[in-house]
Amino acid sequence: MRFDYDHEKFMKKAMLQAKKAASIGEVPIGCVIVKDGEIIARGYNKRKKDKNTLSHAELTAINKACKKTGDWRLEDCVLYVTLEPCQMCAGAIVQARIPLVVIGCKNEKAGCAGSILDLFNVDKFNHKVEKIEGVLEEECSHMLTEFFKSLRLRLKSEREINED
Repeated sequence: MRFDYDHEKFMKKAMLQAKKAASIGEVPIGCVIVKDGEIIARGYNKRKKDKNTLSHAELTAINKACKKTGDWRLEDCVLYVTLEPCQMCAGAIVQARIPLVVIGCKNEKAGCAGSILDLFNVDKFNHKVEKIEGVLEEECSHMLTEFFKSLRLRLKSEREINED
């Protein structure tokens, strides 16, 4: 493989982005894009904040990387993301010609890099995406589990207050 990077190091940077999302009440998903061993773009989930379904971590980072490189093709980049991409983000990754995606944890409910579909390896597409899964998987999964646990408790508390 031509990308001999410290995958844990860059996944930790993606996790910092996910923590930014959690700090504003968003689902903690973070992403960084690396070129030549340097982070060129970062993104985190902020759909609620932006009131925009397109404000996923991966799309934000891809948009920034395209602006930084001056090209829509990110053929020399690696994308690190804490959660397996959804169909929209997986499609954007394919379209951007990103050759490698490093994934923290699987998304059994909506993942389109292998869990539900594998948009990275559709035979009829002219670009395939390699993936490395499970980098800091426990840490990435724990962040999501704790977020949703806290959210459920908050919603339960709000319901109880409204019932009184």
